Amino acid sequence: MRKSKYCLWLLILFCDVGTVPSAGAGNRLQWTGAVTQLEGSSGGGMVPWALIGGLGTEDEIGATGFFTQVSLRDFSLQTGGVSVGINNRFELSWARQRFNANSVIPDLTLGQDILGLKIRLMGDAVFESDSILPQIAVGAQWKRTLDFDQIPRAVGASRGQDVDLYLAATKLYFGAIAGHNIILDGTLRRTRANQLGLLGFGGNQAGFSWVPEMSAAVWLTDSLLLGVEFRDKISHLAVFSEASAKDLFLAWGPEKNMTITLAWADLGPIAGKTAQHGAYLSLWAGF
Repeated sequence: MRKSKYCLWLLILFCDVGTVPSAGAGNRLQWTGAVTQLEGSSGGGMVPWALIGGLGTEDEIGATGFFTQVSLRDFSLQTGGVSVGINNRFELSWARQRFNANSVIPDLTLGQDILGLKIRLMGDAVFESDSILPQIAVGAQWKRTLDFDQIPRAVGASRGQDVDLYLAATKLYFGAIAGHNIILDGTLRRTRANQLGLLGFGGNQAGFSWVPEMSAAVWLTDSLLLGVEFRDKISHLAVFSEASAKDLFLAWGPEKNMTITLAWADLGPIAGKTAQHGAYLSLWAGF
């Protein structure tokens, strides 16, 4: 019942925000707030970018809502949440993840809550196209595993909550490939999360790791964005190994304040089961 109410709430939020006319949206251009990645920060599907969520300008407050479903070979992940962008400088976000691990233990569902903060330090990925410097932002994601005593502690995780820190650089290049615009992002993350935090944090290798994350995308048309992402992951648990995650996505923006993203995602081995890949569908609305 709780899961159904949660999905219904997110659907209502998406519809309410998504049906706001484009004229009532923030004054930034379409796509300048990106979409929302799995942990609630603006970016691609997996990687946070330096862009600030929503469509609010330097004297406006914007907001977003999103819901994402990832269906893998042996697991599924649902995540949804909201964010607020303030003056195109600060971003506050919240997301909740629920991970169906029924293939490992019947009726097992893991989850976590994620609170995010992002600050744009310098640059503008869109309006400073003549500058060689990208837009640069720092971010923090406070994560709390909802089911720490159930499975994560048993498999060796040392704690149930932690903070990921990251530095992101994002740049838009106009007409870079056969007249098409492209966007590039490089992100460096400091983390000790196990499977993004769903299996807690730390373990036999309790220290933090610095891991790279990258995105590249090209606009096929004004409303279609085709891209790829890569996210490295480090194994901190002796019982389960992790490998890098990647995706190939196509994002469609039929309206300024609405985006639908479809992707093929590969999250690597999870809980001893290899080749966890499958479909990724995300709905985003913002103003």
